[in-house]
Amino acid sequence: FGAEVQGVDFSRPLSPPIVSEIIDLQNKYGVLAFRSTGLNDETHVRYSKNFGALESIHGLNKPRRASSNHLYDAGNLDAEGNIIPKGSRAWWHAKGNGLWHTDSSFNQHRSSYSALRAVELPPQGGQTLYADMRQAYADLPEDIKGLIEGKIAEHWIWHSRKLAAPEEFPTEEEKKGVPPAYHHIVQVAPNGIQKTLYIASHAKRIIGMPAEESTQLIKYLLDHAQQSKYQVAIRWKNVGDLVQWDNRCTMHRATAFKDQENRRDMRRSTVYDHGPQAFGV
Repeated sequence: FGAEVQGVDFSRPLSPPIVSEIIDLQNKYGVLAFRSTGLNDETHVRYSKNFGALESIHGLNKPRRASSNHLYDAGNLDAEGNIIPKGSRAWWHAKGNGLWHTDSSFNQHRSSYSALRAVELPPQGGQTLYADMRQAYADLPEDIKGLIEGKIAEHWIWHSRKLAAPEEFPTEEEKKGVPPAYHHIVQVAPNGIQKTLYIASHAKRIIGMPAEESTQLIKYLLDHAQQSKYQVAIRWKNVGDLVQWDNRCTMHRATAFKDQENRRDMRRSTVYDHGPQAFGV
């Protein structure tokens, strides 16, 4: 689980065979790290479009520093380049990134790949953790596998944001603005062979299950999947490092750094899933 890839020339458009090879590696390893790519906003977006249509960013997530609305600002800087102050709404919103999650599971049209690029890095901290949801599913007890087979989870962005900042989110307007999405908990991994768990901190409840039982089962699955034996930690080394992961078979979370002292500018593109389970249920 997880691999560092060398030999890709990001200074020019990728050929179809190279794109196909990256997809094969993605299906095998789930998370790929490319070091010192030299990508900028324009070429980052161009690279990600090799894998499908890209999400556009809006609302609190709209680009602050990036020049494209296809790039999500995952750093701690505002539009003027100042550190986002602790206690501000944008600061609280970013706290949800520290929970184990899957990008865009709260959208009915879910995502496949996310590609996160380092533009400015703090001297310490800020690594990203990833969990292998294929192996996590494989290791579940058989009775739990039977229990969750065919079950559907409701994913809602404001559920995870409320978990991270219960005093801040959501407002009534926010509740109305983003409806929940519904996806099967057990899915077939993109390699078409393994089964995988599709669960995240965005998962609010399991349809058709009593509330307390649903909450306990979601907690059990999240606790199980985030065990250290399923994790790989990516340390960001250089400006231009790019990490791409498949949201359909991984979870991830940000780790802490001195966000009121150090600058961290990270920009992420997100590709829409175009597979058979792309639109949930």
